[in-house]
Amino acid sequence: MDTYDAVIIGSGPGGEGAAMRMAKAGLKVAVVEEQPQVGGNCTHRGTIPSKALRHAIQLLADYRHHPLFEHTLSTMDITWPQLLRTSDQVIGQQVSMQHRYYTRNGVQVVHGRGRFTGSHELEVTRADGSTSNLKGKYFVIATGSRPWRPPQLDFTHPGIRDSDTLLDMDYTPRRVTIFGAGVIGCEYASIFANLDVKVNLVNTRDRLLSFLDDEVTDALSYHLRDQGVLLLHNEALDSVDMDDGEVTLTCKSGRVIRSDILLWANGRSGNTANMGLEDLGIEINKRGQIETNDRFQSSQEHIFAVGDVAGPPGLASASYDQGRFVGSYIAEGKVDWRLVDEVPTGIYTSPEISSLGRTEAELTQQNIPFEVGRAEFKNLARAQISGHTTGMLKILFHRETLELLGIHCFGQEAAEIIHIGQAIMSQSGKSNNLRYFAETTFNYPTMAEAYRVAALYGLNRLG
Repeated sequence: MDTYDAVIIGSGPGGEGAAMRMAKAGLKVAVVEEQPQVGGNCTHRGTIPSKALRHAIQLLADYRHHPLFEHTLSTMDITWPQLLRTSDQVIGQQVSMQHRYYTRNGVQVVHGRGRFTGSHELEVTRADGSTSNLKGKYFVIATGSRPWRPPQLDFTHPGIRDSDTLLDMDYTPRRVTIFGAGVIGCEYASIFANLDVKVNLVNTRDRLLSFLDDEVTDALSYHLRDQGVLLLHNEALDSVDMDDGEVTLTCKSGRVIRSDILLWANGRSGNTANMGLEDLGIEINKRGQIETNDRFQSSQEHIFAVGDVAGPPGLASASYDQGRFVGSYIAEGKVDWRLVDEVPTGIYTSPEISSLGRTEAELTQQNIPFEVGRAEFKNLARAQISGHTTGMLKILFHRETLELLGIHCFGQEAAEIIHIGQAIMSQSGKSNNLRYFAETTFNYPTMAEAYRVAALYGLNRLG
């Protein structure tokens, strides 16, 4: 039995962050990865392939609407499988880079599925059925999540897909129904709409992405409709029937929707099944996620959980930081830094959305006196040059202290633009101040100039 200071299960962002931090501190570390390549779902099934796919389709849409090229693409037949292959090179580069990290830092990678046979022992079963056993002083579970599948749907049928199996589809559908209008559902609605596929987006709630600022979600709804997406709110699943290559979704409201495929995007479950966790008394909630304390410890103090398997926010960026946090705690017995409370949200719809801090509704409910600074992208020279004039930057700030309270961005490169505001919001005291943007020189023309425009707009509103 091989013995390690720490054994990490899963090589996604959370596992990688923990492994690198502990290895650099001199600990003997092993990473157990079920798949034949490192990277986890983030690299192979989630973030990287879907965002590479979205980028390729966005390029195609931009060319189609550009006056110089719009006539040259009318005869091109670009298929879904061809677009999917655009992510292969990126995935290969990411896997190669991550593998080098493990090798360079002396981290042992063991491929196979891990199962606890004791509180400090893990049995790893390889693809060929052979097994090996690892002993660890500490364990970090970073196994991620998978799409939740309701039992009444037959996911072996080619017309029923989730966000994993959608990446195996070998044809381009004409009509797609997406059940679930969360982040994944909205992103794929944009992707298919930009391919000129007819999209039905079925939402179980009364508005899209209700955790975002109302103005942003209203803008997203408008632009999805403008792209031809049919939005159906407050619906619930009744039944799904498949016949002659057609999928028929019947909602409890009585609405009937027919399409070529049904993409189920309503919820995810933590990857905790058949790991022997219940035998150790580790508590798992109804979503398959491990219950942890504020140090990401399970009920077994030497077993930690990070990333999607530990619950929200379910972001690759946050998972990596959680892994580093746990790695520091294991290596040093304490952590001399804290995880930030405010994590930026990046949603890769078309256009993009990114958000940080509180919304107008939250500030109103909390009786905080605030004002709004706004910059419309259509007024920025850089947006006019690129042709991406849809969108805005919105800054919420305290009327008296000018402290930044929230930043909300909708438009091209929103997930990049948000980080400028994040850097100032993270400052303490008077450094977190709207006047920074009003009094700083920004390159011209840039999208970053939106901060200056929004700040001056906000200051003018103070009268």
